[in-house]
Amino acid sequence: MYVAIGPLVSLIAGILILMMPRLLNYIIAVYLIVIGLVGLFGLQ
Repeated sequence: MYVAIGPLVSLIAGILILMMPRLLNYIIAVYLIVIGLVGLFGLQ
């Protein structure tokens, strides 16, 4: 069974944000860093 990583990460992040709203800043920061690294190094 194949599960796309993007929607799964989004679902987990959404649940964590609902439980701990302060976590939103960290989740956004990590997301942006990961997207930036993927863009720079072309890890697709």
